[in-house]
Amino acid sequence: MVNLALPPLRQELDLLPAPTAPDGSPGWTLHDPANNRYYLLAWPAFEILSRWHLGSVAAVLEAVRRETTLDATETDLAEVTTFLQRNFLLDLPSAAGTDYLVAAARARKLGGATWLLHNYLFFRVPLFRPQRFLDTTSPLVGWIYTKVFLLIALVAAALGLYLASRQWDLFAHAFTAYRGGEALFALWCIIPLAKVIHEFGHAFTAHRFGCRIPAMGVAFVVMTPMLFTDTNEVWKLTSRRQRLAVGAAGVLAELILALAALWAWLLLPDGPWRGAAFMLATTTLLMTIALNASPFMRFDGYFFLSDLLGIPNLHARSFAFGRWWLRERLFGLKDPPPEPASRGRRRFLVGFAYAVWAYRFSVFIGIALLVYHYFFKALGIFLFGIEIGWFVLLPFYREGADWWKMRDRITLNFALFTTLLLVAGVIALLVVPWQGDVAAPGVLLPAREQQVSAPRGGMLLQTADDGTAKVRRGELLAKLQVPELEAQIKKAGTSAATSAWQAARQSFDPQLLSQGMVPQRRYEVDRSEQAGLEGERNRLTLRAPFDGTIVARNDEIAPGVWVSAKEPLYLLADTAGNRIDSYVGERDLKWLQPGARARFLPDASEFGPVSCTVADIDRVNVPEIDDPMLASSSGGPLPTRPDARGAQIPQTPVFRVRLDNCAPHTVPLVPLRGVVHIEAQKQSLLGEITRNAAALLVRESNL
Repeated sequence: MVNLALPPLRQELDLLPAPTAPDGSPGWTLHDPANNRYYLLAWPAFEILSRWHLGSVAAVLEAVRRETTLDATETDLAEVTTFLQRNFLLDLPSAAGTDYLVAAARARKLGGATWLLHNYLFFRVPLFRPQRFLDTTSPLVGWIYTKVFLLIALVAAALGLYLASRQWDLFAHAFTAYRGGEALFALWCIIPLAKVIHEFGHAFTAHRFGCRIPAMGVAFVVMTPMLFTDTNEVWKLTSRRQRLAVGAAGVLAELILALAALWAWLLLPDGPWRGAAFMLATTTLLMTIALNASPFMRFDGYFFLSDLLGIPNLHARSFAFGRWWLRERLFGLKDPPPEPASRGRRRFLVGFAYAVWAYRFSVFIGIALLVYHYFFKALGIFLFGIEIGWFVLLPFYREGADWWKMRDRITLNFALFTTLLLVAGVIALLVVPWQGDVAAPGVLLPAREQQVSAPRGGMLLQTADDGTAKVRRGELLAKLQVPELEAQIKKAGTSAATSAWQAARQSFDPQLLSQGMVPQRRYEVDRSEQAGLEGERNRLTLRAPFDGTIVARNDEIAPGVWVSAKEPLYLLADTAGNRIDSYVGERDLKWLQPGARARFLPDASEFGPVSCTVADIDRVNVPEIDDPMLASSSGGPLPTRPDARGAQIPQTPVFRVRLDNCAPHTVPLVPLRGVVHIEAQKQSLLGEITRNAAALLVRESNL
């Protein structure tokens, strides 16, 4: 054994007892008061540190072996030394030690731009030191921690919820009653109050258990202010129950506040104060539970779960298990777990790690998008790239670098063979052009369809028989009469007859003869007006424009009934053939060609699939959707918005693709909605992703 001298520890360090480990071994906490940091020590590390004053490797190891049941080794002591050195817990008065500390300080020092880049998403601003205030006011709130208050709160909560349930309709409708500018202003006033009480809940509870609160202030998360309380000294507590109490105190304080607000809502008359009480009892409570109950970020829920399970540094330790599990499944290294743990705990830590990673992935993507939209375009794109690179891509890169370092240990086995097959399958899925069709919403229609409407307001003289379904081209559907038009025709006829008589008598009447061509021109005008009015009357006789079927009839029409202009009377369809109209997006349009095969799958299960051919492709996007059942306002798949006329305007460019030569010859009496799969040029998934990403980049950068 090499008898090397050990560097001395810093004199101000404290060793404090900690809760026992899950395996029953004693735990200890090393406190660094200069940095206000706490380090949880395992039993071997504590035994080594408690004998560090012996001064040499040999003396420390011999004392540990003699005085305890541990078989400490030089490796154990080297790990403790490395831990002390990395966290600057050693006293290094020599020149070499000073040089080491200076070099470490320089390495940790960041330039202005680098510091801003690393800290603009999250930074803290301490506002005041609450210790003296807590010392003075703690006796005033001691009654809150009594069993009597707990019993009163439980009874008040049960009674308040019961009384609120008796007015449940009023309580539920309050969500819509308290809205607008006043409610928003009240919310902005109430949230800070609730958060101050939340933080003082942590502070008073920690102070009650003897912890010092060095600072309270505001933390900015993506430029959003959030209050914080420095409760690091909670690590001094040996009671797990006390730690849990400190972790839950904030939410419990807001629960008590919400209970008081609920009773205020029950007792106050309608008005702004009752609205504020409702907001405080509901909105702020839901917000704090949603934010603080999650264990996936380092908020109250995380520390509560960590103390409840007795697993300090839960995130870091679960991440180690997650990486270990992944490497074992991919490469079959047969490495031991990062630390001893039961099978159930290993499964929990692995599952928890992947849940945290999935949650954080979505959060980081959301933060990147928020940063992108928060700043101006150029800076937003730059910061978006930084966020994606730092929080999303960099962890993958680091894990890949670790895999590369262990490449000499990776040998062909069942796990690696399975991994290679999966990788090959994913590459084939991305690279091989296997996607050969385009799916688009469509509607199956008769070959021709026409709505028969009244050309102008009038009275129906005649209609098609109610039992009529099939009609022939030219067959009478309806006949209208307009009394004003008949009067105009009669007047025009009289005028035309008069002007005709004058034109015929002109050569025998000197007075008419003196008028020259005027009588003849007047006759022509009157005759033209009469013909126009008679043509207008002929338009009131509605006939079938083609052979077809009446598929819809206005139930209110009958002889003698008055109808308004453009009022629909019949819907006539040509059931001798059919057609399909589908709508594709801009990115799919370039892959389609006329003559391509297509398959229509109707939504109605009683109709089977229909095979068709692409007949025509619009090269200009449609200004409005002619088939309302495809519009989102009618439950269809196409996102639309109604305009002032009620027409459905597509929110994104869509192009109509018309299909014909459909078989079997299915002709529904009403339009039939479904999905059309159109044969298209095959393309790879990777190419599609690349094109979409490039299009998105060009569009968002305004290039």
